[in-house]
Amino acid sequence: MYIGRFAPSPTGPLHFGSLLAAMGSYLDARKQGGLWLLRIEDIDPPREQPGASDNILRTLEHYGFEWDREILYQSQHHEAYRDALQTLSNSGKLYECICSRKQISDANKNNSVTSVYPGTCRERQGEHHDRPYSVRIRIDTETVTFNDLIQGHYGQNLIKEVGDFNLLRRDGFFSYHLAVVVDDALQGITRVMRGHDLLDSTPRQIYLQQQLSLPTPEYAHLPIAINAMGQKLSKQTFAKAIGSDNTGKTLWQALSFLGQQPPEILSKAPVQEIWQWASTHWDLKNVPRQTEIFYKEQ
Repeated sequence: MYIGRFAPSPTGPLHFGSLLAAMGSYLDARKQGGLWLLRIEDIDPPREQPGASDNILRTLEHYGFEWDREILYQSQHHEAYRDALQTLSNSGKLYECICSRKQISDANKNNSVTSVYPGTCRERQGEHHDRPYSVRIRIDTETVTFNDLIQGHYGQNLIKEVGDFNLLRRDGFFSYHLAVVVDDALQGITRVMRGHDLLDSTPRQIYLQQQLSLPTPEYAHLPIAINAMGQKLSKQTFAKAIGSDNTGKTLWQALSFLGQQPPEILSKAPVQEIWQWASTHWDLKNVPRQTEIFYKEQ
Protein backbone atom coordinates (compact mmCIF):
# COMPACT_ATOMS: atom_id res chain seq x y z
CA MET A 1 0.00 0.00 0.00
CA TYR A 2 1.14 3.51 -0.83
CA ILE A 3 1.69 5.52 2.38
CA GLY A 4 2.72 9.16 2.22
CA ARG A 5 3.04 11.80 4.90
CA PHE A 6 3.29 15.49 5.74
CA ALA A 7 5.57 16.31 8.65
CA PRO A 8 5.61 19.99 9.66
CA SER A 9 7.65 21.36 12.54
CA PRO A 10 5.65 23.53 15.00
CA THR A 11 7.97 26.53 14.70
CA GLY A 12 5.20 28.77 13.40
CA PRO A 13 2.01 28.83 11.30
CA LEU A 14 1.75 27.26 7.86
CA HIS A 15 2.91 29.49 5.01
CA PHE A 16 2.61 29.04 1.26
CA GLY A 17 5.78 26.96 1.07
CA SER A 18 4.37 24.56 3.66
CA LEU A 19 1.15 24.35 1.66
CA LEU A 20 3.06 23.23 -1.44
CA ALA A 21 4.62 20.31 0.43
CA ALA A 22 1.33 19.37 2.06
CA MET A 23 -0.60 19.55 -1.21
CA GLY A 24 1.97 17.62 -3.25
CA SER A 25 2.19 14.75 -0.77
CA TYR A 26 -1.58 14.72 -0.22
CA LEU A 27 -2.55 14.60 -3.89
CA ASP A 28 0.09 12.03 -4.73
CA ALA A 29 -1.25 9.73 -2.01
CA ARG A 30 -4.87 10.24 -3.02
CA LYS A 31 -4.15 9.66 -6.73
CA GLN A 32 -2.46 6.37 -5.82
CA GLY A 33 -5.38 5.33 -3.60
CA GLY A 34 -3.04 5.31 -0.62
CA LEU A 35 -2.88 6.74 2.88
CA TRP A 36 -1.74 10.22 3.86
CA LEU A 37 -0.40 10.51 7.38
CA LEU A 38 0.27 13.58 9.48
CA ARG A 39 3.32 13.82 11.74
CA ILE A 40 4.24 16.75 13.99
CA GLU A 41 8.02 16.95 14.24
CA ASP A 42 8.25 18.50 17.70
CA ILE A 43 11.69 17.35 18.81
CA ASP A 44 13.36 20.79 18.97
CA PRO A 45 11.68 22.67 21.86
CA PRO A 46 13.96 25.77 21.66
CA ARG A 47 12.67 26.48 18.13
CA GLU A 48 9.01 25.62 18.71
CA GLN A 49 6.29 28.22 19.04
CA PRO A 50 3.55 27.76 21.68
CA GLY A 51 0.26 26.81 20.06
CA ALA A 52 1.83 26.21 16.64
CA SER A 53 0.81 22.53 16.46
CA ASP A 54 -2.86 23.33 17.02
CA ASN A 55 -2.65 26.22 14.58
CA ILE A 56 -1.23 23.91 11.90
CA LEU A 57 -4.01 21.37 12.42
CA ARG A 58 -6.74 24.02 12.23
CA THR A 59 -5.24 25.47 9.05
CA LEU A 60 -5.01 22.07 7.36
CA GLU A 61 -8.64 21.34 8.26
CA HIS A 62 -9.74 24.75 6.97
CA TYR A 63 -8.04 24.07 3.65
CA GLY A 64 -9.78 20.73 3.31
CA PHE A 65 -6.98 18.27 4.11
CA GLU A 66 -8.11 14.94 5.56
CA TRP A 67 -5.44 12.71 7.09
CA ASP A 68 -5.57 9.00 7.87
CA ARG A 69 -4.81 7.30 11.19
CA GLU A 70 -3.76 9.09 14.38
CA ILE A 71 -1.36 12.02 14.30
CA LEU A 72 2.16 11.05 15.33
CA TYR A 73 4.00 13.47 17.64
CA GLN A 74 7.75 12.96 17.70
CA SER A 75 7.97 14.27 21.26
CA GLN A 76 6.20 11.04 22.31
CA HIS A 77 8.68 8.76 20.52
CA HIS A 78 11.91 9.32 22.43
CA GLU A 79 12.10 5.67 23.47
CA ALA A 80 12.14 4.58 19.82
CA TYR A 81 14.98 7.00 19.08
CA ARG A 82 16.95 5.76 22.10
CA ASP A 83 16.49 2.17 20.90
CA ALA A 84 17.86 3.13 17.48
CA LEU A 85 20.87 4.80 19.07
CA GLN A 86 21.49 1.69 21.16
CA THR A 87 21.36 -0.50 18.06
CA LEU A 88 23.95 1.69 16.35
CA SER A 89 26.08 1.84 19.48
CA ASN A 90 26.07 -1.96 19.79
CA SER A 91 27.49 -2.18 16.27
CA GLY A 92 30.28 0.28 17.09
CA LYS A 93 28.95 3.01 14.81
CA LEU A 94 28.69 5.85 17.35
CA TYR A 95 31.10 8.04 19.26
CA GLU A 96 30.99 11.11 21.49
CA CYS A 97 32.05 14.52 20.21
CA ILE A 98 32.80 17.75 22.11
CA CYS A 99 33.60 19.90 19.08
CA SER A 100 31.80 23.23 18.69
CA ARG A 101 30.52 24.61 15.40
CA LYS A 102 33.30 27.20 15.45
CA GLN A 103 35.95 24.51 15.85
CA ILE A 104 34.50 22.59 12.92
CA SER A 105 34.34 25.75 10.80
CA ASP A 106 37.93 26.67 11.70
CA ALA A 107 39.12 23.18 10.76
CA ASN A 108 37.51 23.66 7.32
CA LYS A 109 38.66 27.24 6.68
CA ASN A 110 40.62 26.14 3.60
CA ASN A 111 37.77 23.98 2.25
CA SER A 112 34.80 24.97 0.11
CA VAL A 113 32.40 23.23 2.51
CA THR A 114 32.91 24.61 6.02
CA SER A 115 30.49 22.28 7.83
CA VAL A 116 32.17 18.93 7.08
CA TYR A 117 33.11 17.24 10.32
CA PRO A 118 36.90 16.57 10.26
CA GLY A 119 36.76 13.54 12.57
CA THR A 120 38.51 15.25 15.48
CA CYS A 121 36.87 13.14 18.21
CA ARG A 122 36.72 9.83 16.31
CA GLU A 123 39.60 8.28 18.24
CA ARG A 124 39.34 10.24 21.51
CA GLN A 125 36.81 8.10 23.32
CA GLY A 126 36.73 8.20 27.11
CA GLU A 127 38.66 11.45 27.36
CA HIS A 128 35.84 13.94 27.91
CA HIS A 129 32.90 12.42 29.77
CA ASP A 130 32.85 15.43 32.11
CA ARG A 131 31.99 17.84 29.26
CA PRO A 132 28.81 18.24 27.18
CA TYR A 133 29.02 16.10 24.07
CA SER A 134 27.04 15.16 21.03
CA VAL A 135 26.85 11.67 19.54
CA ARG A 136 28.00 11.17 15.95
CA ILE A 137 27.72 8.24 13.55
CA ARG A 138 30.81 7.00 11.73
CA ILE A 139 30.58 7.29 7.95
CA ASP A 140 32.21 4.38 6.16
CA THR A 141 30.30 4.58 2.87
CA GLU A 142 31.77 7.12 0.49
CA THR A 143 28.88 7.81 -1.89
CA VAL A 144 25.11 7.39 -1.55
CA THR A 145 22.97 7.79 -4.67
CA PHE A 146 19.26 7.49 -5.41
CA ASN A 147 16.74 8.38 -8.10
CA ASP A 148 14.48 11.24 -7.12
CA LEU A 149 11.06 11.01 -8.78
CA ILE A 150 11.15 14.73 -9.65
CA GLN A 151 14.80 15.78 -9.62
CA GLY A 152 16.26 12.64 -11.17
CA HIS A 153 19.56 10.99 -10.22
CA TYR A 154 21.21 12.48 -7.15
CA GLY A 155 24.36 11.45 -5.33
CA GLN A 156 26.45 12.74 -2.45
CA ASN A 157 29.92 11.89 -1.22
CA LEU A 158 29.18 11.65 2.50
CA ILE A 159 32.82 11.50 3.53
CA LYS A 160 33.88 14.64 1.64
CA GLU A 161 30.64 16.64 1.76
CA VAL A 162 29.23 15.79 5.21
CA GLY A 163 31.50 13.75 7.44
CA ASP A 164 30.34 11.96 10.58
CA PHE A 165 27.06 13.66 11.52
CA ASN A 166 25.17 14.17 14.77
CA LEU A 167 22.37 11.90 15.93
CA LEU A 168 22.15 13.31 19.47
CA ARG A 169 22.89 16.98 20.08
CA ARG A 170 24.96 18.41 22.93
CA ASP A 171 21.77 19.80 24.50
CA GLY A 172 20.31 16.28 24.68
CA PHE A 173 17.81 16.58 21.83
CA PHE A 174 17.64 13.97 19.08
CA SER A 175 18.64 15.00 15.58
CA TYR A 176 16.15 15.47 12.77
CA HIS A 177 17.85 12.77 10.70
CA LEU A 178 17.52 10.09 13.37
CA ALA A 179 13.90 10.91 14.23
CA VAL A 180 12.67 11.11 10.63
CA VAL A 181 14.29 7.80 9.66
CA VAL A 182 12.88 5.96 12.68
CA ASP A 183 9.39 7.40 12.22
CA ASP A 184 9.23 6.89 8.46
CA ALA A 185 9.93 3.19 9.09
CA LEU A 186 7.53 3.03 12.03
CA GLN A 187 4.70 4.53 9.97
CA GLY A 188 5.47 2.38 6.94
CA ILE A 189 6.07 5.38 4.66
CA THR A 190 6.60 4.24 1.07
CA ARG A 191 7.10 7.65 -0.56
CA VAL A 192 8.49 10.85 0.94
CA MET A 193 7.44 14.00 -0.91
CA ARG A 194 8.87 17.22 0.51
CA GLY A 195 10.66 20.44 -0.41
CA HIS A 196 13.84 20.60 -2.48
CA ASP A 197 15.67 22.20 0.45
CA LEU A 198 15.80 18.72 2.04
CA LEU A 199 17.25 16.99 -1.01
CA ASP A 200 20.81 17.02 0.34
CA SER A 201 19.60 15.51 3.62
CA THR A 202 18.35 12.39 1.87
CA PRO A 203 21.71 10.59 1.42
CA ARG A 204 22.33 10.85 5.18
CA GLN A 205 18.90 9.41 5.87
CA ILE A 206 19.41 6.57 3.39
CA TYR A 207 22.75 5.81 5.06
CA LEU A 208 21.00 5.65 8.45
CA GLN A 209 18.31 3.37 7.03
CA GLN A 210 21.02 1.04 5.80
CA GLN A 211 22.79 0.98 9.16
CA LEU A 212 19.52 0.27 11.00
CA SER A 213 18.33 -2.30 8.42
CA LEU A 214 15.26 -0.20 7.67
CA PRO A 215 13.49 0.07 4.29
CA THR A 216 14.22 3.04 2.04
CA PRO A 217 11.12 4.78 0.67
CA GLU A 218 10.90 6.51 -2.69
CA TYR A 219 11.75 10.22 -2.63
CA ALA A 220 10.32 13.16 -4.57
CA HIS A 221 11.54 16.70 -3.86
CA LEU A 222 9.26 19.55 -4.86
CA PRO A 223 10.42 23.04 -5.86
CA ILE A 224 10.36 25.45 -2.93
CA ALA A 225 8.74 28.86 -2.78
CA ILE A 226 11.10 31.81 -2.34
CA ASN A 227 10.57 35.51 -1.67
CA ALA A 228 11.79 38.51 -3.68
CA MET A 229 15.20 38.28 -1.97
CA GLY A 230 15.65 34.68 -3.07
CA GLN A 231 15.08 33.32 0.43
CA LYS A 232 13.04 30.21 1.19
CA LEU A 233 9.70 31.05 2.80
CA SER A 234 10.11 30.21 6.48
CA LYS A 235 9.70 31.59 9.96
CA GLN A 236 13.29 32.88 9.79
CA THR A 237 12.48 34.92 6.67
CA PHE A 238 9.21 36.16 8.22
CA ALA A 239 6.98 34.31 5.77
CA LYS A 240 3.32 35.23 6.16
CA ALA A 241 0.86 32.60 7.34
CA ILE A 242 -1.71 31.46 4.81
CA GLY A 243 -4.97 33.00 5.95
CA SER A 244 -8.55 31.83 6.11
CA ASP A 245 -9.64 34.27 3.40
CA ASN A 246 -9.44 33.46 -0.32
CA THR A 247 -8.88 29.78 0.46
CA GLY A 248 -9.87 28.69 -3.03
CA LYS A 249 -7.51 31.15 -4.71
CA THR A 250 -4.63 30.04 -2.50
CA LEU A 251 -5.26 26.37 -3.35
CA TRP A 252 -5.47 27.29 -7.02
CA GLN A 253 -2.13 29.11 -6.80
CA ALA A 254 -0.52 26.10 -5.14
CA LEU A 255 -1.80 23.80 -7.87
CA SER A 256 -0.43 26.19 -10.49
CA PHE A 257 2.97 26.34 -8.79
CA LEU A 258 3.06 22.53 -8.84
CA GLY A 259 2.53 22.51 -12.61
CA GLN A 260 -1.00 21.07 -12.61
CA GLN A 261 -2.51 23.85 -14.79
CA PRO A 262 -5.89 24.21 -13.03
CA PRO A 263 -8.49 26.27 -14.93
CA GLU A 264 -8.72 29.82 -13.61
CA ILE A 265 -12.42 29.46 -12.88
CA LEU A 266 -11.44 26.91 -10.24
CA SER A 267 -9.92 29.69 -8.11
CA LYS A 268 -13.46 30.79 -7.21
CA ALA A 269 -14.86 27.30 -6.62
CA PRO A 270 -15.66 25.75 -3.22
CA VAL A 271 -12.76 23.97 -1.52
CA GLN A 272 -14.33 20.54 -1.96
CA GLU A 273 -14.69 21.08 -5.71
CA ILE A 274 -11.06 22.18 -6.01
CA TRP A 275 -9.85 19.03 -4.25
CA GLN A 276 -12.06 16.86 -6.41
CA TRP A 277 -10.55 18.35 -9.57
CA ALA A 278 -7.02 18.19 -8.16
CA SER A 279 -7.31 14.54 -7.05
CA THR A 280 -8.50 13.55 -10.51
CA HIS A 281 -5.96 15.56 -12.50
CA TRP A 282 -2.84 15.25 -10.33
CA ASP A 283 0.15 14.18 -12.42
CA LEU A 284 3.59 13.93 -10.83
CA LYS A 285 5.24 14.24 -14.25
CA ASN A 286 3.91 17.81 -14.53
CA VAL A 287 5.65 19.03 -11.37
CA PRO A 288 8.47 21.38 -12.46
CA ARG A 289 11.97 20.09 -11.89
CA GLN A 290 13.28 23.56 -11.06
CA THR A 291 14.43 23.96 -7.49
CA GLU A 292 12.85 27.33 -6.66
CA ILE A 293 9.72 29.28 -7.60
CA PHE A 294 9.19 32.94 -6.74
CA TYR A 295 6.03 33.64 -4.76
CA LYS A 296 4.78 37.13 -4.04
CA GLU A 297 3.14 37.08 -0.63
CA GLN A 298 -0.17 38.87 -0.38
